[in-house]
Amino acid sequence: MSSGLTVRTFSPTDVEEMTRIYNHYVTETTVSFETEPLTTGDMSERVKHIAAEFPCFVAEQDGRVVGYCYAHLWKERAAYSHTWEVTIYLDVHHTGHGAGSKLMNLLIEACRQTGRCHSLIACITAENKGSIAFHGSMGFEEVSCFKQVGYKLGRRLDVVDMQLML
Repeated sequence: MSSGLTVRTFSPTDVEEMTRIYNHYVTETTVSFETEPLTTGDMSERVKHIAAEFPCFVAEQDGRVVGYCYAHLWKERAAYSHTWEVTIYLDVHHTGHGAGSKLMNLLIEACRQTGRCHSLIACITAENKGSIAFHGSMGFEEVSCFKQVGYKLGRRLDVVDMQLML
């Protein structure tokens, strides 16, 4: 399925498809801890600010956005400024076909090339075993597990932090 797959820098024209991809995870899963779908305007504001300062990429298959990723500050305090969090979402029909790996490899390298990032963090719902395995395959190591810090879909949820040193 990865033939015809291209990965490129985010464009504002991608926001509608990014919103569609993300809202599936908001409304149907515990992958995102947001509980209300985003509007296209919400996503546009979020990504506009992120892409102005941090790497932000999309994967396209046959001209349609099938995934996206970006980095952003892990925490707001100045002492954390060299530690960034990674975010990646794929269209539910495009997982396991190479888009995630292409996106994440590009994101990791772009973060490294900025010279401003020393460490990447992935915050993952502990029951999302696929994402934990994926990040592990990209070189991230589990460094913490916060017990029952989220509540969604009637369940208390743990969060695993994984880290990649650049």
